[in-house]
Amino acid sequence: MEPNVYIFGPAFSSFVRSVMLCCEEKGISYRYGMSPKGQSIRFKSSEHRTIHPYGKVPALLHNERVLFETSTICRYLDACFAGPALQPDSILERAQLDERCAEISIYIDQTLIRDLVLEFAFPKGPEGKIRQERIDKTLPAARQTLQRLTTLLGEHPFICGQNYTIADALLTPVLDYVELLPIGKELVGTGRLQGYLNRMRARPSGMKVLNIR
Repeated sequence: MEPNVYIFGPAFSSFVRSVMLCCEEKGISYRYGMSPKGQSIRFKSSEHRTIHPYGKVPALLHNERVLFETSTICRYLDACFAGPALQPDSILERAQLDERCAEISIYIDQTLIRDLVLEFAFPKGPEGKIRQERIDKTLPAARQTLQRLTTLLGEHPFICGQNYTIADALLTPVLDYVELLPIGKELVGTGRLQGYLNRMRARPSGMKVLNIR
C-alpha cells in the first residue's frame, strides 16, 4: 500500500530531513518531494502557497490534513503513530524539549544554516563565487553557537539527555551540513559534538537520510 504520509519539500532541506528522520525513527512509511499528487509544484508558486502560506518547506500531507512548521509536524507524527516516543511524558521535560526545539529551529538554524552553510551551497558573489567577507563575518557567531551546543550536550548521549527526541532530528542535519563544509571539521572539532554527530550518523535513520545527496 502506498504511504499516505507525504513530506512536501526537497530532500536537501535540513528541515525536510528532520521530518524524514522522525519518520525513520518511528518506522513511518513516507514519500517526499515537490510532487504530492504526481505533478511537480514550483517553489513559491500559488500551488505551493496553498500548501504552505509562506512558500516554505516542509509541509506534511496526511489523510487530507496539511500541517506546516517542522516541530509541529514532528510532534504530530510522534503522537499519531506507534513506535519509539520522541517526546518525554512529564510536562516540564516536554516544555524543555519544546524550548530546545525552538532554539535549534530559530537561532541555531539562522547562524549555522542560513548565514553559513547556504553561503557555501548557493554562493552569490561575483561569478558565482563564495563571498569570503560574509563567511568571515559569520564565523564568530558560528563558533559561539557550536560552543553553546557543546555546553547543552554536556556528557549526555543526546541533546536533551538520555533519549533520542525531536530535538536530535532537528539538530542532526544542521551539524551534518556544517561538518561537511571546507572549514567544517575545524569548526565542529574532535570532541563532544563530533562524537555526537558520529553517533547520529551511525543510527539507521541517519545512514538513510543523511546520505541523500
